[in-house]
Order: sequence, then C-alpha cells, then structure tokens
Amino acid sequence: MTKIPARINILLLAKEFEFTASRSDGPGGQNVNKVNSKVTMKFDVTQSKILSDEDKAIICKRLASSLTKEGVLVMSSQSERSQLQNKEAVLLKFEKLLAKAFERRKVRKATKPSKGSVQERITSKKRISEKKKWRQKP
Repeated sequence: MTKIPARINILLLAKEFEFTASRSDGPGGQNVNKVNSKVTMKFDVTQSKILSDEDKAIICKRLASSLTKEGVLVMSSQSERSQLQNKEAVLLKFEKLLAKAFERRKVRKATKPSKGSVQERITSKKRISEKKKWRQKP
C-alpha cells in the first residue's frame, strides 16, 4: 500500500475534521433505534490551513468525485455498533483515500499490436463480412 507523503500529518489534519453522529441503519438490533452510532466526517479541503496549495490541488483533482461543490470531503461509517469504532473506521477510510490520491500512477508505454493479432482481426472482419454478404438477397 502506498503511503501518504511525509509532509502531510494526519494528526494535524484531524483538528480540521468535523464529526457528527446520527442514527445508523447498520447492525445492532434495538440498539440502532436508540443510539447515534453512525459517524459522518467532513473535511474542508479548500479551507485547510495545514495542506499546501499543491496538496490541495492534487486532492481536488484526484478526489473530485468524492468532494462537494464547495470542496468538502464527506465520509461516513455505520458498519460498527459503537460510535468510537465507526469514528476509527472513518479515519481509516480517509487515510486510505488520501494515500490513493497521492499514489503515483504508472506511465503507460505505447505498444504496437502484434502481427498475429492484426492478421487475426482482419480475417475475423472478412469472415463477418462474408457472412453478411450471404444474407443479402440476390
């Protein structure tokens, strides 16, 4: 698994997280109806004082589908029965998502198709063309 860059400290970022608890629809039976065990975390990427502008740009670009229009990352967890465990689960999700955002992508090397595959494609096209020719009325 890739690591988060050393310049980004999760413990410092945690000060900028906003946690809210609500009723969960996860496991727990009657407990679900009484206790606020679902945890939702909000992190405003654009207003962060800890992240550099470069880091903000990378996060906004790579995690664009996870951000709101205002640049807020919203994550939640309701898989566990306790609020504390769900909070830890959200922090773990956040850490993995951040690591994914800073992961270096492999550069694709352009390659030519092999002669055999080109030949096979052409013969396949000819075969299909021939089949369609036989369907036509004379």
